Amino acid sequence: MSKGAKLAYRPIGLVGGVLAGTLSGIVFKQVWKLIAHEDDAPGALQSEYGTGEVLLAAAVQGAIFAVTKAAIDRFGARGFTKLTGAWPGD
Repeated sequence: MSKGAKLAYRPIGLVGGVLAGTLSGIVFKQVWKLIAHEDDAPGALQSEYGTGEVLLAAAVQGAIFAVTKAAIDRFGARGFTKLTGAWPGD
């Protein structure tokens, strides 16, 4: 892919990253409510939670973010390809 096309895709990738972070945060809050029956996930520095619960929350949050980011990146790349004929990762 040309350097110009890669530069043209960069803003799409940045917006996708912000969207993924926002969307995954919303999804995580809902999933955590189902798992733990609590509104907020434990933070690493909150002493009232055990290490296992903190690590579980972090793992679930990370997995949700990774899947959301990959899905948004993939759909963004497909849309970019339809518009330009070039795959942004190549």
